[in-house]
Amino acid sequence: MTSTPLPLAAAPAGASRRGLQASLLPLAVAVLLSLLPSFLSSYGSDLVLRIMVYAIFALSLELLVGTTGLVSLGHAGFFGIAAYVTVLASGDNAASIAWLLPAAMLAAGLYALVTGALSLRTRGVYFIMVTLAFAQMAYFVFHDTPIGGGSDGMFLTSRPVLAAGGVTLLDLEKSSHVYYLALGCLVATYALLAAVLRSRFGHALAGIRINEQRMRAAGYHTYWYKLAAFVLAAMLAGVAGFLMAAKNGAVNPELLSWHESGGVLMMIILGGLGSLRGAVLGAIAFVLLKEFYASSAILGSIAERWQLTLGLTMILFVALMPQGLIGLARRWKRSPEAGHAH
Repeated sequence: MTSTPLPLAAAPAGASRRGLQASLLPLAVAVLLSLLPSFLSSYGSDLVLRIMVYAIFALSLELLVGTTGLVSLGHAGFFGIAAYVTVLASGDNAASIAWLLPAAMLAAGLYALVTGALSLRTRGVYFIMVTLAFAQMAYFVFHDTPIGGGSDGMFLTSRPVLAAGGVTLLDLEKSSHVYYLALGCLVATYALLAAVLRSRFGHALAGIRINEQRMRAAGYHTYWYKLAAFVLAAMLAGVAGFLMAAKNGAVNPELLSWHESGGVLMMIILGGLGSLRGAVLGAIAFVLLKEFYASSAILGSIAERWQLTLGLTMILFVALMPQGLIGLARRWKRSPEAGHAH
């Protein structure tokens, strides 16, 4: 079950132009994000930083849900484990980003290897519940034992740095350095996943999502493909966990909770499944909506019930835009062409 892509020469000129535009848009967004700190207040920069961290988190889950068709409700487990490893491994002296970030990713990946090896033997709602169970196990390890400071969590004594030749290139004590590291990680994550989706591996994952039985009949060992995707997604979630720990300077068990897993799942649904840009759009919309509904300066006493208002808004979004924000953007983009054709 392998499909031969069309030769480039056979592609319509319009398709080539759209492909070029699709490549330039993420680059333009990255340039815009790099310029934003010059115009934003410290609050605005922190908000954009939070959006970028959650965008990486959402992109990692998009690989599982949107590409492979594996709906996980335990993805926050990898996010939180990486955040805790960042704090635990840092010690009292400033640790190097060069080994601390890979260590956080590796810890998330190793836990995903165990989790995936067992949970991928189940399907559907059973898979959802097993991934949730593994995430909750990790949650209670940090919540109920001294290893992670209990329910109060832990503080990052000294934030990581990156130095070369005696010159400090990145010092995460500086918020601007955290911002640009997060931007670099977001660009790298997006580019990596875009390359994965275009690869044979990515096409195999898409085939598994559409019809796993046919893929197995065609000779693909679908279990190993899914396990590889599961571990890769966890390691990318680990990047987001590392950045969250560096940004906040503290971690707590709520980073591993099912609420966090549900939140990132809502992000990719809100943005539109099956699209990397949709995952980023969903992260932007979710964080901004949460910030808006929780603002007592804007909504007064209603802000105390932000979970209710956010939940109702999500229901409306899903009911009115089943393909998410990216689907709305596509319809808006097609409508002038349709009107011109008539």
